[in-house]
Amino acid sequence: MSQPDTSRLTLDHLIEGFRRMAPLSLFVIVFGLAFGVAALQQGLSGLETLLMSGLVFAGAAQFATLELWSETIPLVPLVAITLAINARHLLMGAAFYPYLRDLPAGRRYASLILLSDANWAMAMGGGSRAARLGLLVGGGLALWTTWMIGTGLGVAFGSGIGDPERLGLDAIMGCFLLAMLVGDKRDLWVLLPWGAAALAALAAMAWLPPHVHVIIGALAGGLVGLLLPSRRQEETP
Repeated sequence: MSQPDTSRLTLDHLIEGFRRMAPLSLFVIVFGLAFGVAALQQGLSGLETLLMSGLVFAGAAQFATLELWSETIPLVPLVAITLAINARHLLMGAAFYPYLRDLPAGRRYASLILLSDANWAMAMGGGSRAARLGLLVGGGLALWTTWMIGTGLGVAFGSGIGDPERLGLDAIMGCFLLAMLVGDKRDLWVLLPWGAAALAALAAMAWLPPHVHVIIGALAGGLVGLLLPSRRQEETP
């Protein structure tokens, strides 16, 4: 009897990925709403705000660019700050490459259009290649959908939760990522690259220009992880 193909992405995998990410995605509505309100206050039209959320889909970078938005837009600083904030996607994409390398180039890059921290972390958690791709793409669709719903609510009503930190909602995504990435690991050596990344990022936040800590922390953690001796033990049946 032939075994089912667990490497081919199907509609069921996408639906499962969407379903698993949906509960977390509901919190994204709050941030989308806050962005919609902030964008209108900064002078963007409702259509421009929706187009930015739909085409860019990068919450932190979108908020940061609003600080630079004016009648004369400083293009080079805007591009630089967006690159700095989203530089982590380079490392995330490289980490996920083993599950994409056998796909045709078009499908490979299309799978990364909706890449974000949450669906990447969930997809890296385990499962077959198709299941991981389902979490990446289906989960990304869930996050994008709720981000657009939130932005639309902010545009439509012009008010809402402008300070999610006051309710502690800003901590939800960080706690989720921490649980997904280290919650199932028992090797204390994993704390070394994480600790190095945290210390380097905190130092960069204190002494370097804004948002550079994203790159500094990622590079420091990656370098420490690269220098650590391999502690992976192969299990024998």
